[in-house]
Amino acid sequence: YFPQIVAVSQRLLRAGRALDMTVIVTEQYPKGLGHSVPELGLAEFPDIKPIEKTQFSMMTAEVTQQMLEKGLDSVVLCGIETHVCVQNTALALLERGFNVHIAVDACSSRTMVDRFFGFERMKASGAWLTTSESVILSLLGGSAHPKFKEVQKLIMESAPDSGLLGFTQKHTSAL
Repeated sequence: YFPQIVAVSQRLLRAGRALDMTVIVTEQYPKGLGHSVPELGLAEFPDIKPIEKTQFSMMTAEVTQQMLEKGLDSVVLCGIETHVCVQNTALALLERGFNVHIAVDACSSRTMVDRFFGFERMKASGAWLTTSESVILSLLGGSAHPKFKEVQKLIMESAPDSGLLGFTQKHTSAL
């Protein structure tokens, strides 16, 4: 489901920029694992410079400083390795008192089991699990928002299936 996760993440990125939100991108050990895929569309936003990291949480000194300078108190997370980098970031943010929202349709892991239990742990720790469309529409607040028409174009087509619903339906009854 990697192409679908990238497409949904790109939608969140574009909506965030259209709404003049702070967007912070990190890359886990790009020298060994590679940089963010071009399909994400970071080239459209030359002011967004990915921050390299080797720890699993994105809460490096540089990221923490940027967030403090902006006075942020809520964060929307998306990315790959739900059960590692996204989860460690969410837990670090929650520990610092942030409101953490996880766009589940924009997060992935190598296996659905890792993905599912990463979400479960974040939810149990106090993070809000939501979808990209819900995040985008909540940020707008309603059709009276001056950027509504621009952002609405991003969600006119439903987000692609990321496989989570089918997995969840099959496995939650066993839990």
